[in-house]
This record gives sequence, C-alpha cells and structure tokens, in this order.
Amino acid sequence: MNNSSLDLASMLCSRLCHDLLSPVGAMANGLELLAEERDGEMRGRIVELLEQSAKTSADKLKFFRLAFGAAGGFGEMVPVEEPRALVEALAANNRRISVNWNVSAATLPKPAVKVLLNLSLFGIEALVRGGNLEIGAEIREGSTEIAVRASGAKIAFDETVGRALDGTLPDSELSSRTAPAALIRKLAENLGGGLQYARTDDSLVMGAVLPVG
Repeated sequence: MNNSSLDLASMLCSRLCHDLLSPVGAMANGLELLAEERDGEMRGRIVELLEQSAKTSADKLKFFRLAFGAAGGFGEMVPVEEPRALVEALAANNRRISVNWNVSAATLPKPAVKVLLNLSLFGIEALVRGGNLEIGAEIREGSTEIAVRASGAKIAFDETVGRALDGTLPDSELSSRTAPAALIRKLAENLGGGLQYARTDDSLVMGAVLPVG
C-alpha cells in the first residue's frame, strides 16, 4: 500500500469517526442523565432520545460499511433493496428530504453500489434546507449508469468535493470531507469508467458510467 492509499484510508476513518461522534456522544450524555434523573416522565423522554441516537448510529454504520468498506456479507452483485434501505434511513435524519428511487435492475455490481451510495451521501448533504433526492441506475451495453440529482433551495456543495470527483484535487489536499469522493473516483478509474457532476443554485446532478466486469 502506497502513501496515497494510506492517506485515503486514514481520511475515510476520520470521516467515519466524525459522522458517528454526534449520535454516540448523545447516547453517552443520555446515559449520564438517565443515571441521575428520578422523574418518570423525564426518564421516558431520555430513553426515547437514546433509542433515536442508537438507531442513527446503527443506520450510519450500515451505510458506511457498504459505502466505504469491503461489505463481505455480499457477493459481487448486491440486491438493490440494500442500498435503497440505507439511503432512505440516512435521509430520514432530515425529515424535509424526499427520496425518489428509479432503479430498474434487481441487483447491481458492488462497485456500482458503492458509487451510488456515496453520490447519494453528497446529495443528502447538499440538501441542508430539504428538497428532493432522485436516484436512478440501470445496466445496459455492458456498463452500469448511475444518476443522482439533489434539488432544493440553496444547494450546499463543497467545491473541493467536486474537484475530488473530477480528479483535479491534488492528493496533498485530501481531507476527511473529500475522501469519499476520492474513493469512488479511484474506483471508477480502476474499472475504466468515470464520474461527472454539475451544480446550480437549486440543483446538484452527479453521474457515473462504470463498465461491468
């Protein structure tokens, strides 16, 4: 493993820790409050918050396991119900986001699923004020084609993530925020495919074409 790969791995770990810190920290705080609280109604509210934080943590772990990791529980083809459930669970943390799923295939190659999940992650993060997330994928003519569109008021998209997607961000500027984009770009390049994106004030469109096999 070269230095670039080591840097990418460490940044992905940093990203995972960053995203899990909030719900796990909330659970730790909730347990402290629960140990001190004696009022029955307040204890019930604390338990509800603990359950919510635990679910958020589990949803994120499941998402990142397939989006970043080897996901050894799956073969080369992944049922589309898996990424769909992961995206919808992650988007549910923002009740103002509506997810529209348009995937014709019953299964997708694992690399394509990783790309789809990460593009969906960027779309969810762009919809800070809510909006629509549209996800489409199909296999045709020996390639998997993926399209993700986030539309809503005042799209929030870090241009360094875009530069990581299109390959113009130097490895020396890699960060935990841009690491997921760098990961799927390298994955697409290794397959002989590519990524692209376009952004306006109210939409972010991302796509990928990945040869199968």
